[in-house]
Amino acid sequence: MFGRTVLPLLNPSVWLTDDLIGKRHNMRSSTGLVEIIGLTEKFTFNPREGIDNPVMVITDDADSVSTPSPRLCVLKREEGESYGFHLRVERGRQGHVIRNVVAGGVAERTGLQDGDRLLEVNNCYVDDVPHPEVARKIKLSGHQLCLLVLDGEEYEQGTSRGQDLRGLASAHKGEGCKPPRLCHITRHPVSGLGINFTPIEGEKGRFSVSLVAGGAAEKAGVCKGDHLVWMNGATVSDLTHSALSRMMKKCGDHITILVIDSESEKNYMQQRMPILPTMAVPYNLPYRARKLHLLSGPGGYGFLLRLEKAPSGRTSHVLREMDSGGPAERAGMHDGELLLEVNGESVESLKHEEIVDRVRLSGQHISLTTITPQGQEFYTQLGLSPLLFCEDDAVEREKESSTPTRDITDSEQEEESYEISFL
Repeated sequence: MFGRTVLPLLNPSVWLTDDLIGKRHNMRSSTGLVEIIGLTEKFTFNPREGIDNPVMVITDDADSVSTPSPRLCVLKREEGESYGFHLRVERGRQGHVIRNVVAGGVAERTGLQDGDRLLEVNNCYVDDVPHPEVARKIKLSGHQLCLLVLDGEEYEQGTSRGQDLRGLASAHKGEGCKPPRLCHITRHPVSGLGINFTPIEGEKGRFSVSLVAGGAAEKAGVCKGDHLVWMNGATVSDLTHSALSRMMKKCGDHITILVIDSESEKNYMQQRMPILPTMAVPYNLPYRARKLHLLSGPGGYGFLLRLEKAPSGRTSHVLREMDSGGPAERAGMHDGELLLEVNGESVESLKHEEIVDRVRLSGQHISLTTITPQGQEFYTQLGLSPLLFCEDDAVEREKESSTPTRDITDSEQEEESYEISFL
């Protein structure tokens, strides 16, 4: 022997040295030398000690970490039907917890499970959003709701490892997936609406957008190559091109459309996710609800709340008789506005006396959400809640995007241990 001889076995990543070889028998064949090797010592391999050959790498499966898998649940309910679950904040647990999923109900049929944690509502990340605001988003969704959830055990493991749940939710949607846009277009005296719709060949109910450069539609946020999803409150998936053209002729000087870029639309379709106005970024909307923040003065808040019936027969809670220079007037309240919320709670289902009690019990500070009668009519015609697009909400979203969130302390979590029912 010339020093230490190394011979390859059938597996090229494992080598044996000559001190383990007891016998070597050489035989001739038509293809050359064949070596038959007999071992007199048992070869013992310890994966934790390793071997000389760096090509072989041993991993311990027990140490590997699996990536949590969010689930998309699309809930559709009929008029008068509930979603069939509770949303809770629980003492000692992080996140918004799904509980009391009704057997056979809407939520269970779409895959929602007890203990799931809510990551997104209608494509909006909510894990770090206060619980009442999350509940509000769900209530404003109408009859269709998209929830991105994570199994409770996976959520707890992920948070304990400091996993980026926002990044996980974004990865689930795919890169470059943008929200739809709700655009209100006002006809120009010369160039008109500045938009045309072309049927996508071979695909019924799908239309691409073509624009007049610098026209009304382009100024309202519509982009070249967008696809049309919804017009004046009606989805276009079941419409022919002639039916869509007739609808446009009836729209008069204004039209409100929901559009999305083609790449994002493909992403939504791959996930089997509906494209809803509740997911949209608003552009050029003529009316927006406003949040007013009032500090009580010596004479109270300085306005009257009256129950009035409009010519249409609709009964509303109307703000009247602002005191000159009083808290209401200083906050920007206008005579004749309609009251939508008190301290973030919708007044739609409340009696007039109940609303008055909530105002009186608010102490020195109160938050009121209002809209003009014209604004209320605009959203009613579209079939949308005016609370979806509040001016103050846009400011808050901007603050949230630029301000790091903080963890809720144990004492705060105990105070916030409650649930919202969607039964």
